[in-house]
Amino acid sequence: MKMKQRDVIVVGAGISGLLTALALSKEGKSVLVLERESEIGGMCRSYMVEGYQVDTGPHIITRLEHGPLKELMHRYFDVIPNFIPHGRYYVRLNNRVRAFPWNLKGWFTFDLIPQMDRLYLMKTLFSISYIFNSGEDLSRRSVGELVGNGLSESTLRFLNCISYFMTGTSMDETPVARFLDSEHYKSRSNGVLDKLYNILMKEGALDQVYPKGGLQSLITAILSSMPKNKIEIKTNEQVLRIHSEEKRIETTKDEYEYSTLIYSGFASDLPKLTENLSSNYKQSLRKLPRTNALTIWLGLNEHIFGREGSEIWVDSDPYTWVVPVSNYDPSLAPRGKQLVGFAFRLPNNFNLEREKKKALNAIFEIMPHIENKVEMIHYQTLIPEKAAWTITTEFADVRSPLDGIYLVGTDTEKRSMGITRASYSVLKLLGALREDGIL
Repeated sequence: MKMKQRDVIVVGAGISGLLTALALSKEGKSVLVLERESEIGGMCRSYMVEGYQVDTGPHIITRLEHGPLKELMHRYFDVIPNFIPHGRYYVRLNNRVRAFPWNLKGWFTFDLIPQMDRLYLMKTLFSISYIFNSGEDLSRRSVGELVGNGLSESTLRFLNCISYFMTGTSMDETPVARFLDSEHYKSRSNGVLDKLYNILMKEGALDQVYPKGGLQSLITAILSSMPKNKIEIKTNEQVLRIHSEEKRIETTKDEYEYSTLIYSGFASDLPKLTENLSSNYKQSLRKLPRTNALTIWLGLNEHIFGREGSEIWVDSDPYTWVVPVSNYDPSLAPRGKQLVGFAFRLPNNFNLEREKKKALNAIFEIMPHIENKVEMIHYQTLIPEKAAWTITTEFADVRSPLDGIYLVGTDTEKRSMGITRASYSVLKLLGALREDGIL
């Protein structure tokens, strides 16, 4: 029997795989997408729980104004989702709440940490200029090493908390380059002084948004933009083997030939599917660090969180990111009620039931008055990034060593996080395909 062939086969229908499939189909390629689960979207979808529409973890899309998702939407989307501005980030530390200090004025008035610590951190920012100009690789220098141990316990907790939410790891493993990365985006300049100027003078988070209708609205926009005669998506079909020399794959249901294969699963899992990979390459993929996260969704029977934006709870154990998503779109919760997501990083070798209980208790310790307002509790265990950006992380390249096989996803790109990082990866992949004469 003749095997079915497409120009491109995309393995995985998460956000990276779907954006890739859309782009390639709009570039004239016939595309088959194979997804092992019954639902598409991966870490970027929504579903109903007791009348509330929850996302797969709280998401705020960053860098929308000039970032990679905007570029992909401009090139390939027929339907553009509506986006609601995120608002401010608020920090809860030592039982007080203040707006996150994005600039020089913000730092001078950010009285949640001692004044001497604030002055020391400002001095540290300027020392980065010298380190950068000396040629040192700031992706190998950790935040913890740079600031040292002379700061107060509150300040260290604050920096550690921010590091966990930006990279998935502690400040001792978080590269200084991660913080400069966001400033490079805002200035669109390679100069470290320009980046420092942005840290010192410009307001942050102005181009961060939440999609009206939840994450599902983004998936719906992608699907609605796909040419019907160019793309086929098959769910409940798992890839079992990739025969790279024959350019053939086996699935739980069929076999297919391919000219180009885009693998959007965990890069570290690729060696399980194919042979002919060098031991050095397989070892590099195995070293990609994953970060596990827990989300608790609470449905509240009245509107409790009134601030426009999200909150970072440094006081809680574990650290917590709080996103009242129904503030952006009231339709996500029943009328008069509120849907709030609480995100936590899970430790290594965690006991899930113990961590769920600990996290829920942490919420009620910070805000005991909401416990009797809860009418829905929903837990999610997730891997928000396929690779955490640490001082030792070597991200996979979008080109694999095997002919015709490429990678895409958040383990091939270190910039930003979440949907934005996935979008950067798709643009990098498209660039490689053009260079290789496939597009």
